[in-house]
This record gives sequence, structure tokens and C-alpha cells, in this order.
Amino acid sequence: MNLLSSCTKLPVLLLLYTLMTNSSGYAQDSRQEIYANLRKSGGVNFAYPAPEKIAATPPPAGYEPVYISHFGRHGSRYLVSDEEYKKTLDVFERAGKDKMLTPLGEDVLARLRTIYSHVQGNGGQLTPLGIKQIRDIADRMFQTYPTVFTGRSTVTAVSTTVGRCIKSMELLCDELKQKNPDLSIVTDAHKRHMDYLNYHTRQAVAFRSAADTWRPNYEQFEKEHVNPDRLLSTLFLSSPKWGSDFNPRSFVFDLFDLAGNLQNTPLAISLYDLFEKEELYNLWQCKNYSLYVQYGNAVVNGGIMMENAKPLLRDIVTRADSIISAKGKGASFRFGHDGNIIPLAMLLHIQGAYNSVADPKDYRLFWNDFKIAPMAANIQMVFYRHRESNDVLVTYLYNEQPVSVPPVQTSNFPFYKWSDVRSYYQSLVGQGNNLPSSSR
Repeated sequence: MNLLSSCTKLPVLLLLYTLMTNSSGYAQDSRQEIYANLRKSGGVNFAYPAPEKIAATPPPAGYEPVYISHFGRHGSRYLVSDEEYKKTLDVFERAGKDKMLTPLGEDVLARLRTIYSHVQGNGGQLTPLGIKQIRDIADRMFQTYPTVFTGRSTVTAVSTTVGRCIKSMELLCDELKQKNPDLSIVTDAHKRHMDYLNYHTRQAVAFRSAADTWRPNYEQFEKEHVNPDRLLSTLFLSSPKWGSDFNPRSFVFDLFDLAGNLQNTPLAISLYDLFEKEELYNLWQCKNYSLYVQYGNAVVNGGIMMENAKPLLRDIVTRADSIISAKGKGASFRFGHDGNIIPLAMLLHIQGAYNSVADPKDYRLFWNDFKIAPMAANIQMVFYRHRESNDVLVTYLYNEQPVSVPPVQTSNFPFYKWSDVRSYYQSLVGQGNNLPSSSR
């Protein structure tokens, strides 16, 4: 295992905080977390873990919050397309016609029919839960930082061109306007914003799609961790006439994805009873592995995925500088996808988001997709200005919880000097080329 960590460079107080909060460089017991809450096995389908209570750390004397820089993943959605439901339903329908379903298989067929009748036509759209998540995030933000959202504030919101992101942007802005009708908010979802909200270098795209970069090792890992025989035997009396294109492991993953996404819908139906806990854990491991090597900081990709977030980081710094230099107040909201917030958190060097691990069996210990990119995941950088000196501090919230940025030193966590943070990020930002990418 090759694990890169900056913990040894931290001041004593921040190091202690890092240890206590399971931050960068320290193993996480993902198996026990999933065993305790099976929904976490959904990974990027895990519904937003909304905090029960928000209590902002009081700033040092003389400072007040004046600006929030935000990036958020869209709220909970249905699976991206109706076909993701239908292809699983069709397998059971064919097996039912062939009289090859077990009693449990018949029961699952009935469940899938009910599920499909509800979700049909909603592929990729926000669920009612997703709508609530975004409104609640906006409400908590307004209640916690009222001085940011005054009638004189400069508030902008941008989104990728995907409907669920646009809707999330509109919901958040509408909630803020309800809280303060005098608030002026400029929203935009023009395709030009894709150049930084959904940026993917040619090198990154080539790495993901190549047959020989990460796939052979992943496929071996999958074979070692996913055996579909037990599950199939509980559902089917014998092999139905699936055809030569049927892949048992792919079928199990499709069923697993459907099971994981149900938590985001209003349906009181579960499919988790079909799986043993260890099966869910191993299926999650495979999904976590795939996402980490394609979007995270796995050693195998050589750190190239950080490049994808550099245009976004430039935008964050530029907009913050503009507000600060004008001595203004306000917020900048940005909405995208899991494949955007993962590299951003990594490039920002937020605790637990940039670990670089070499051995696939250790990925689960140091990088968890259900923590990095659940539905409605969000990063908030809250800026505080001193009333007299105009000195600026910044704090980081990941999913509305305070987090550290270990490479930047501070003696007053969770507050960092913006000048230190800005200098560090300027040292990271480079150039790159844009290519479109699929969005989840």
C-alpha cells in the first residue's frame, strides 16, 4: 500500500482533530458501517445524510460570515433511465413465463412490477426526497448564515445542462428567495458553464475507457468478490432462456443498483432482503473500486483526475477574490454530478477525499463513495471578514459538517486564513483540455 498523507506536517491540535475524525491517512471500518446501515452500500445512491442539527462554530472576535462558495451534487434522483429498471424486470418476466421462478422470485417479480409502474417516465429526474433535500440545505444555510443573504448581497447560481442539476439549482434559489424576498439571485444553466462545472481532460477520459489501464485488475477483483450463484438459486428454479448475452454478474449488479436506489424514492419497498450482508458489502467494494480509480486519487491513475477540477477551483478562487476585493457579501452556487464533486473535494484536499492508495484491497479502508458523493453531496466554503481590518478567514463544510484541509496549517480550526488557502490553491492550479463526460 502506498498512502500519501500530510498528517505529519500538521500542528499538534489539528493532528489530534484529524485522528479523532478519521481523516486523511487513517483507515475506516466500511464493513461495519454498511452492516449497521445497509443503505450505505448504495454508494453514490446513498440518500443524503442530513445533519440533525447545525451549529456553526463561533468565529473569532470581530469576524462575521459574508460569503459562501458552494458546489453541490443534485438531489436524490431515480435511476438515470427507465431502461435501468426495465432490463431487470424483463429478466423476471421471461423467467415467469417459462415457469422458472422460485416463490421468492415470484415475489420479487411482483415488487419489480410495482416499482416500474411508479418510476416509469421519471428516469434521471429528482425524486420528492431529492426536492426536500435541496430545500432543507438552503433553509439550514440561511438560518445559520443570515448575514450572507441580505438585500445587498451578490448571489449567483450556475448548473450543468442536465435537468436534475438545473432543478436543484432552482429549488435552492427559490427557498432562499422565500426566506428573503428582497434577495436578488442570477441563475444560469448555459452550456458554457460545462467548461468548468463538468470538465474532463482527454487524458482522464482515455484512462477510463482504455482496456489495459485499470480494467484487467478490476475484473479480477470482481471475480474474486462477486459470486452470483447463491442469489440466482434463490430466485430461479433453473437457468431460464436468457440468451447468450446474459451475464449473471451483470444481472446481480443491476439488481444491486436498483436495490440501492430505492431509498431515494417514496416507495416502501426494499430489495435488500435478497442479499446477504457480505454480498452487499462486496458488491459495494466493487462499485467503490471502480469509482475511485476513475475519478479519485488511486495510485494506478497517477493523480491525473485532479486535473478535472482545476477549472472549477479557478472559478472558486476568482469569484471569492471578486467579492472580497469589493468588500461585498453574497454567495456563489454551483450544481453538478458525483463525477464533479469527487475530483473537486480531492483537489481542495479535504480530509479523507484525496488519499492515494495502491492496493485495491485497501481502497475500502481509505476512500468511501457513500461519504464523498451521496445524493445531494455538497461543499461549502464559508468566508468571514473582520469588521475593522478586512482580514478574511474561511471554513470548510462537507455535507454540512466541518472538515479539515490538512496541507494548509491553522492554529484555529475550523478557521483558515484565506491568504494561506489561496496561496496553496494557486500552487496547484494548472492548464487542461475539456472533453464531455457521462454524468450520474
